[in-house]
Amino acid sequence: MRRVFFSFHYERDVQRASIVRNSWVTKPNTEDAGFIDAASWEAVKKKGEAAVREWIKRQLDGTSVTVVLIGPETSSRAWVREELRMSYDRGNGFVGIYLHNIKDFNGNTDRAGDSYFGELGKRLNGGPVYFFEIANNYDWILDNGYSNLGNWVEEAAKRAGR
Repeated sequence: MRRVFFSFHYERDVQRASIVRNSWVTKPNTEDAGFIDAASWEAVKKKGEAAVREWIKRQLDGTSVTVVLIGPETSSRAWVREELRMSYDRGNGFVGIYLHNIKDFNGNTDRAGDSYFGELGKRLNGGPVYFFEIANNYDWILDNGYSNLGNWVEEAAKRAGR
């Protein structure tokens, strides 16, 4: 089983993100989910930039894949970008999951987000690395994320050599 770090825009997407993050709970055998959620977003409190960076670092410990839950504003969030850079630096694999077709608690869907998160790091030749180049992106609803998330995570880990 893989340990996974979930990155998302908390305020905007927590309802939809909780559906993805908790999907393993409804599996008859939690090992069927193919991942363990290493983040505990409720515990995050903003105590300044250094404290947030340290929390992210601790949450990334032991993970092999970072799953980005992509909502309409996710790509513009500074902390999401920081999480992705830190994930890249530690060699995590990446998966992007579009949330816009998941209904919120009121039954509404949302507009799609984009997967441009800026430069994550540098290649050996000094060229930039971008999320959309190294991650496969899926739609939670259209690509049957409930059944496929474990496979997506495993594929991302293998692509990253983890």
